[in-house]
Amino acid sequence: MASTRRPSYRTSAPAAKRRPGPGNGSTDVISASKAAPAGPPNPAGGAPDNVLSFPEPKGRRTRRNLILAACIIAALVAGLLAAVVYSPLFAVRTVAVDGTKMLTPGQVQDALEPVHGKPLPQVNDDEVKQLLEPLVQIKEVTTEARPPSVLVVHIHERTPVALVKQGEVFQLVDVDGVQLGTTEDAASVQLPVIDGGAGVVGKDLFKAITSVLAALPADVLAKLSDASAKSVDAVELKLVDGQTIVWGNAGEKELKARVLAALLKAPADPKNPVQVYDVSVPRHPVTR
Repeated sequence: MASTRRPSYRTSAPAAKRRPGPGNGSTDVISASKAAPAGPPNPAGGAPDNVLSFPEPKGRRTRRNLILAACIIAALVAGLLAAVVYSPLFAVRTVAVDGTKMLTPGQVQDALEPVHGKPLPQVNDDEVKQLLEPLVQIKEVTTEARPPSVLVVHIHERTPVALVKQGEVFQLVDVDGVQLGTTEDAASVQLPVIDGGAGVVGKDLFKAITSVLAALPADVLAKLSDASAKSVDAVELKLVDGQTIVWGNAGEKELKARVLAALLKAPADPKNPVQVYDVSVPRHPVTR
C-alpha cells in the first residue's frame, strides 16, 4: 500500500561555490526525503523487523518426512526383533533329531536338554556342538529352527572303518582313530581288524591303513578280514576268503578302490583262482 505521508522538504545549506542554474544564478536547491513509517520497537533492540518469511521448499520438507518415517519403521522393526529374540512364545519345546545310526535320537535329545525353554533365535550351532562334544560318534552337526518351538538337529556321524583289538574286546574306530564303540565278537561286525592296533603299528602306519579303508565302498569293506602295513608305502589287505590285496601307499586311493571293486566282481576261474589282487599301480592292476 502506498504511504499517505507527505514528503518533507528542507532547504539545503548555501554552498561556497554553486553553479548557476538556467535563468537563475543563485537559486536554492530543494531536496526531498521520504520518512520511514514508524513501527513497533524491535524486542532485541535492533532495527524494526521487516524481513519477509518464505515457505520451506517442498523437496526439503519431503526429505524430512521420509527420514522421520524411516526412523519410526526402524524402531518398530527393532522392537519386533527384540520381542522375537526374548519372547517365551518362541522357546524350544521340541528337539527333533535325524541322521543317527550308532547313536539313538534319545541320546542326542538328552545331551541337548539345556536348550529347552531357551528362545529359538538364541540357540546357535556352536552351542549345540559344545553340548554334543561328549558324543564322539558325531562328526558334524547343523541345526534348523522351525518356529514357534521346534529345533531340528541334523547329525552326521563318523563312519567306523576297522576294528582294533583291545584286551578282550574290539574297538570300532574311524579314519582318524576315534573310538566309536566296542564289541566282543569281531565276526558280528563286517569290518577288518587292524593287526596290532594304533599302539603297536604306530601313528603314521595306522593313519595310512585307515585312510585306505575309508576309501573303500561298504560292500568291499565288508569282505575284508584284516589290514596291515609294513610301511606307509606297503599297505596290505586280506579278504575273508584268504586272498591278499596289495595296495601300496595311500595315493590315488579313490582310483584304486574303483579298480579293486571291478576286479572283485569279475567272474572267477575255478582252474586258476586268484590269490593276489595288486592295485598298487591302479592303471595297470595285476592278478595272480
